[in-house]
Amino acid sequence: RGPRGPIVAGPKSLSDMELPRFQAKMAVREALTPIPVEGNLPGLLGAASGPTPRPVARPTAQIVFRFGDFLQMTDAPIFAAAGLRAKVADEDLHILKGVDLSIRPGEIHAVMGPNGSGKSTLAKVVAGHPGYEPTGGSLRFQGEDLLEMEPDERAQAGVFMAFQYPVEIPGVSIANFLRTALQARLADGEELDLFDFQEQLVERMELLDMKPSFAERPVNDGFSGGEKKRNEILQMAVLKPALAVMDETDSGLDIDALKIVARGVNALKAENPAMSVLLITHYQRILDHIRPDKVHVMIDGRIVETGGPEVALALEAQGYEEYKAAHAA
Repeated sequence: RGPRGPIVAGPKSLSDMELPRFQAKMAVREALTPIPVEGNLPGLLGAASGPTPRPVARPTAQIVFRFGDFLQMTDAPIFAAAGLRAKVADEDLHILKGVDLSIRPGEIHAVMGPNGSGKSTLAKVVAGHPGYEPTGGSLRFQGEDLLEMEPDERAQAGVFMAFQYPVEIPGVSIANFLRTALQARLADGEELDLFDFQEQLVERMELLDMKPSFAERPVNDGFSGGEKKRNEILQMAVLKPALAVMDETDSGLDIDALKIVARGVNALKAENPAMSVLLITHYQRILDHIRPDKVHVMIDGRIVETGGPEVALALEAQGYEEYKAAHAA
């Protein structure tokens, strides 16, 4: 009781209200290790050869998302393949035989086709996979020649690849992996601000309805198929690409995991309508949850038909035999 009457209980204190978010940030911080700025990256790649790198003082920088945040919606394609041809590197095995495909900012395009039609090869050529060699045609992204860029340059330009079979990296936390990826975007002499990164990562995980403890786990190490694909979507959420290439993300997922992944993609699209998506898939079921603007049918290294979502429904009902027969003829 106070001097002027009873003390009435008020709302929870700010510290109580913020406690879950504070705990989330602490979980992220625990998962982080310092990023060395000279020498190798022992925290990321294991024991490094040579002397232990010395930390160097340099200015910090807040995270600046350079791609989808600032991309304007226009009629000009953000991505365009024209007569694109490619083969397996060091082999005389030609897979892409003249792919024509253009995507405008904000569009979702699905590429469907039977096994061996070239769908995943197209995704890998876009990403710059060294196992495939472009042999003709062109591939442009935001007006630039994508084929002249190294894989890391493509990533820094705003191309993101969600893998069909994500790689495991034991000993490297997801948080540290993502921090390193963002650090690579900064100019020489700048260092990512740790507290800003924590704030951004927690906010991204909240958007995807993910527990903060997920960021403490080693990248894909011991993950289920669904967890690996959710980790790909988390990377997409943090990096905010202008073009997300999803190579059979639905492969190996049960219906519940598929819905979770699709919900994450839709949340990112709602937040950033200018982000474009190239979705590679065998089946129509993921398109029940991620609605495409256009659906392309790929047969024997070429796109043989383009239409709307009704194309995927027809494929689900009839299969690919009609397209195969027409192409063979």
